[in-house]
Amino acid sequence: MPLKRPHQHRDASRNLAVNPVFSQQPVHVPRYELPDDGMDPDTAYQIVHDELMLDGNARLNLATFVSTWAEPQAQRLMAECAEKNMIDKDEYPQTAEIEARCVHMLADLWHAPDSHAAVGCSTTGSSEAAMLAGLALKRRWQHRRRAEGRSTERPNMVMGINVQICWEKFANYFEVEPRYVPMEGDRFILSPEEAVELCDENTIGVVAVLGSTFDGAYEPVAEISAALDGLQERTGIDVPLHVDGASGAMIAPFLDPELVWDFRLPRVASINTSGHKYGLVMPGVGWALWRDADALPEDLVFHVNYLGGDMPTFALNFSRPGAQVIAQYYNFLRLGFEGYRAVQQTSRDVATRVAAAIADLGPFTLLTDGSQLPVFAFRMSDDVTNFTVFDVSAALRERGWQVPAYTFPANRTDLAALRVVIRNGFGHDLGDLFLEDLRRILPRLQAQQRPHRDAADAGGFAHGAETKQAGRPAIPGQKVRD
Repeated sequence: MPLKRPHQHRDASRNLAVNPVFSQQPVHVPRYELPDDGMDPDTAYQIVHDELMLDGNARLNLATFVSTWAEPQAQRLMAECAEKNMIDKDEYPQTAEIEARCVHMLADLWHAPDSHAAVGCSTTGSSEAAMLAGLALKRRWQHRRRAEGRSTERPNMVMGINVQICWEKFANYFEVEPRYVPMEGDRFILSPEEAVELCDENTIGVVAVLGSTFDGAYEPVAEISAALDGLQERTGIDVPLHVDGASGAMIAPFLDPELVWDFRLPRVASINTSGHKYGLVMPGVGWALWRDADALPEDLVFHVNYLGGDMPTFALNFSRPGAQVIAQYYNFLRLGFEGYRAVQQTSRDVATRVAAAIADLGPFTLLTDGSQLPVFAFRMSDDVTNFTVFDVSAALRERGWQVPAYTFPANRTDLAALRVVIRNGFGHDLGDLFLEDLRRILPRLQAQQRPHRDAADAGGFAHGAETKQAGRPAIPGQKVRD
């Protein structure tokens, strides 16, 4: 008889009780241990399928920036490439070639001086891409300091308190002091003056965000660049600029072509974006690009020879499927510039219309209106005291809508807001349904005597709008702006 492995902590009450499937008898499946034996594939499928019904409806998720829809042809290509490992350039040379094509297409879209000389790579998302860009900035600073015979200790990076949490992780993981510029009054993004004030000879770079996760607003990249030019003229301190375009780098080129934010600014050394956000690919793919080879230190790059050619690689992850990169290329071919413009314009049109309708309801005041990213944030009006944004979020959740409510970071922790992200697949019809449900819940909320929920029991995830502990030093002796 086959040996049975012992179960030291088996609790039958915690097993899954599965109904008969295809005339099979009911079975019990352990939740947290491997089953002793296998099962019919249809039974295994039905178990997983039934549990997943408890997940939220991705199309009604107005919290996430991540794409929740793709054309059947894109999904078919992804299925055909699921087993291809992006890291194996020799085995899958055409997948590697397609990755390189996407890099050059993005370099051209972002006005690199020479789109064929720009360097870049795909990543698992914009968080990995941001860390690669930060690591390149740190290494460039170290090389320059060593060449000058100066210390490479205590590097710092300047950014607004509104940056996505991945930048806090970068500072922690790679031992860089984060210098956060707090929000003040009605300024919720990084200003040129505040950024320059925190820069010194140990600053490896400034991060400007093209599309804040808190409210969808663009930061003034060109103005920040000009302020850093002025700093160099006055002091000789040369601080490069990185643009976190996780969302906006796939919006601005199509809807705001006159906005100068990209490699047209000589100080912009690198840009990251999420292919799986407004790049319109299912999770997860991101892109990191540098304006030229000089912006990416050679000692960070590994070279792989495939079919007699050279393929430079630079990534934190190793094995991952090529499916999302192929889907990105499919979208580039399928939509072209005009197709992307039409898709993003529709999302912006829906965002601005829904935002305006919410402003007309009375209890709400807009912080942004969706005219930059197709994202807007709104708060309770000053005269509303008997319910909160957290009450609104919870009431909308009853109808399946996921709308995050959160407080802003320093120095505006007094401000609580709701944020709505409009993506491809969320059209005017769903916008109308959302507004109808919002109108439906308002009489009940307005009848409350007092708020029922606050930030402590909001129960939601802010999807990038988490507050940072700016007062906690990342490394000994860190300077943090009050």
